[in-house]
Amino acid sequence: MKKILVLCAALLMVTGAAFADEKPRAEKKTVTTVFCTDIDCDHCKAKVMNTIPFEKGIKEVEVDVPTKKITVTYDPSKNSDESLIKAFAKIKVKAEKEE
Repeated sequence: MKKILVLCAALLMVTGAAFADEKPRAEKKTVTTVFCTDIDCDHCKAKVMNTIPFEKGIKEVEVDVPTKKITVTYDPSKNSDESLIKAFAKIKVKAEKEE
């Protein structure tokens, strides 16, 4: 009987500690940036769509070839505008943040 009481007490302590450590999850914040680029064909669009969505923290990528603009939505804790510009440079696409 004593073992059962000790076991129950230990179980209560473990579950209490587990629930005490739970923190409310903060809403994930995202940033949407529009880049002016030098893309001019569907091949360029394919290059972007095969590379940029796989960078860290990227949530959504939209490429508009006629206006030469790329809209990227990402998690700012995992990526930045500067690193995205570098990622565009790796695939030989010149990109500038639209003001």
